[in-house]
Amino acid sequence: MKSIPIYRFLFVAILFFALSFEGISQADSASYYTISGIVKDAGNKRPVAFASVFLPGTHIGTVANLNGFFTLKVQKDLDVTNFAISHLGYHISSFPIKNFEGKTSDFHLNLYSILLQEILVRPLDPRDLVAGALSRIDENYPTDSYHLTGFYREAIRQRRDYISISEAIVDVYHSSYTSRLSRDRVRIIRGRKSGDVKEADTLLLKLQGGPSVAIMLDVMKNPGIVISKEMIDFYNYEFIDMVKIDEKTHYVVGFEPAVILPFPLYIGRFYISAEDLAIALVEFSIDLTDSDKATRNFIQKKPASLRFATNNTSYMVSYKKIDGKYHLNYLRGELEFFADYRRRIFRTRYNVMFEMAITERTTQDVERFPLRESFSRRNILSDMVPVYFEDDFWGEYNYIEPEESIESAIEKLNRKIESSK
Repeated sequence: MKSIPIYRFLFVAILFFALSFEGISQADSASYYTISGIVKDAGNKRPVAFASVFLPGTHIGTVANLNGFFTLKVQKDLDVTNFAISHLGYHISSFPIKNFEGKTSDFHLNLYSILLQEILVRPLDPRDLVAGALSRIDENYPTDSYHLTGFYREAIRQRRDYISISEAIVDVYHSSYTSRLSRDRVRIIRGRKSGDVKEADTLLLKLQGGPSVAIMLDVMKNPGIVISKEMIDFYNYEFIDMVKIDEKTHYVVGFEPAVILPFPLYIGRFYISAEDLAIALVEFSIDLTDSDKATRNFIQKKPASLRFATNNTSYMVSYKKIDGKYHLNYLRGELEFFADYRRRIFRTRYNVMFEMAITERTTQDVERFPLRESFSRRNILSDMVPVYFEDDFWGEYNYIEPEESIESAIEKLNRKIESSK
């Protein structure tokens, strides 16, 4: 399979567009339970970031934010009594829904220790592990098409201040893992943006492609983005560790470029199930050894006099095993760069972040929706949704709670809106 570097789709575009959006409706809060809380390590009491919060036996769940905080909404007509929380390296913990409904609580996870005798099954060749995982994609990942409901957020910071925050509930037509790249489509169900939390100095930055680009980070569906059977010898591999994910042993295999190509490669880690050789988690970043080579591929449009230098990138994609198959669960990307005009002495730091949590999956009545309803890779989310950050906006939909810094920016915006009334 031909390599499809992700930076060819993740564009930071400096563009201007008009606004448009359809009306929204609110859901009846009496139809669902709401559980909120902070996931913490039972030993040191520190928050656990990006924990998976879900209803066992269903395809419903969400993800805790960077600060460990989450909100889970559970429809009252569902035949479930408990929800569960899991994270890399911890035991799965289960909690009664009715004991925590309507409250904000702390939920503690206990670390999982690998027994010494398990180290005896350490593989000798990490490359073979990766090759085995790539050869078993069709066995370990869904062969049916799904409709996914997800929550997507993107944010842009200038220095320490947010200049844009946009969020949306999205509907995803997710084709079989045997069909790979070409058939997936995303459309917006409901969305909102912050407006200008802080007015930018001289540049207007916008993230092009939004959730349509984010869903392409499903590296097991689009293996050529990071690695493929044809690319396997482009990397060196190292066995790093053994960890537990959802009570199952996983090998941690590091990878880094072994060759120099016209486009940048990646540095990262695969978390590979010892049971079935499925990749359950991928963490990676673009190799910035040749910074200019990487930087050239991020910009879609910019003024000729603008200087742009990539400083750091990071991506994470996780999968959750449900009914014997590994399903896309959460993805996140971050880009830090410096930009300013040549006539200026000092550069300005910018950070771009996007994340998506899959909150529900179904194979019932799955149809690929029309292209005219789809969010294009050329679309910009902040130009398609209204300024609106009131409480209970998402109704019955599950979402990712904003991180502390984003929450502070939203509160600042709301105070500004209130004072202008």
